[in-house]
Amino acid sequence: MSSTIFINRYKQLGEQIREVGLQDSLRMNILVIKEEELLDRFKTLGVKVEKIPFARFGYWIKHSPFSLGATTEYLRGYYYLQEAAAQLPVQVLDPLPNETVLDMCAAPGGKTTQIAQAMFNTGTLVALEKKQHRLIGLLTNLERMRVRNAAVFHMDGRDVKQLGLTFDRILLDAPCSGNYMTDRQWFEKRTIKDIETSAKFQRDLLKAALEVLKPNGVLVYSTCSLEPEENELNMQWLLENYKVQLEKIHINIGDEGLIDVFGKELDASIRNCRRFWPHKTNTEGFFIAKVRQW
Repeated sequence: MSSTIFINRYKQLGEQIREVGLQDSLRMNILVIKEEELLDRFKTLGVKVEKIPFARFGYWIKHSPFSLGATTEYLRGYYYLQEAAAQLPVQVLDPLPNETVLDMCAAPGGKTTQIAQAMFNTGTLVALEKKQHRLIGLLTNLERMRVRNAAVFHMDGRDVKQLGLTFDRILLDAPCSGNYMTDRQWFEKRTIKDIETSAKFQRDLLKAALEVLKPNGVLVYSTCSLEPEENELNMQWLLENYKVQLEKIHINIGDEGLIDVFGKELDASIRNCRRFWPHKTNTEGFFIAKVRQW
């Protein structure tokens, strides 16, 4: 029953759902090794990779005779196993050296380590994680990837104002309901009420983020959800309640954000967001918005 409800919703949004076989991918860590050197190591090991055209330092894993999560190169932090679409929010955020940057929902650390790489381990990177049991994985990955500019706090992102800091850039890769590519039983597990609950929590995080974002600062909001309530409708709420604008995202993958959602017309600037339908992008479902605060 749930699958029918969601598939019909996607049809209303103009999309048909098809099975997609996702390719495994990784992101090279140039903090500790040059791309060319790691490519040479892979060749020696019999690992075949192919550059992902839309992801900086991203590579598809075409063949490996062993698990790439159990190599010396992995343990030494030369690369991070990261889904292709998940590499893009930090690319859109574009953190710069010597800035003050916040990762609001950091574990297990894929995007946190990517931010540190973009900042060349300079400036200040604050990483928050609400769930204590996830801190171990986050800290382990920060150490493995040789991150030196990060401070980690066991904190709910909604409480970030308590730190007394403001930030040049904020990544809010928000907890969400997920999508059918990340869990084959997704349709049977999810309800519309789940979606609405996630959307409310995400709006609380958005509000908290804007309270600590510097004037003219950049907030990148992303989810791995396909549901408009967690994506475009949250951006509509943001535009209606805060002095922000949605900037165009310059990546050559994904569709524009939806501005006609179940018969409701949204602000035209929501087209500047990017929406990844798995059957079109051959990635997991994803949504990215770039928000500039006045």
